Amino acid sequence: MRHNKNFNHLGRQAGHRKAMLSNMASSLILHKRIETTVAKAKAVRQFVEPLVTRSKEDTTHSRRVVFSYLKQKEAVTELFRTIAPKIAERPGGYTRILKTGFRLGDGADMCIIEFVDFNEAYTTGVAPTAAAAPAEAKPKTRRSRKKSTEEGEEKKVAKTAAPKNTAAKASAAKGAKRTNVGKKM
Repeated sequence: MRHNKNFNHLGRQAGHRKAMLSNMASSLILHKRIETTVAKAKAVRQFVEPLVTRSKEDTTHSRRVVFSYLKQKEAVTELFRTIAPKIAERPGGYTRILKTGFRLGDGADMCIIEFVDFNEAYTTGVAPTAAAAPAEAKPKTRRSRKKSTEEGEEKKVAKTAAPKNTAAKASAAKGAKRTNVGKKM
């Protein structure tokens, strides 16, 4: 009988389950968000939250303990360098599970598990819009508008005063002297 044995074995033996949870936790730490089934997400949450709590204290011992669970050096350094300082004042609840629907192949209940402090849409309270994205992509300059309109007028004047033939246009654009190279004599 299995009385009071209440954790999800996820249909795997112990070694396979530990390896899977270690890999999923490392992916979550490196990418800050992963998509998986709800059952695996709940298991990963139980696996990773004590490690995040341990990462608040940056000592050699805590790094070695975390490495014994994760087994990836990059994930351990990411956890201690970027995640731990950002969640230092949070007392717990470092991850969030957002259900996304059902998987098409087998109907499994899918979700996204992510770190709470690394989703800007939730932390700032402002939803990113499609109109705001192109405005941010445009580089900002420190030039005044008056100066830029004067430069535009000078370019228009220069275009109207440009010579008609193409060879002269090319040389005028380059700022080179006119020569007789390439012309028939």
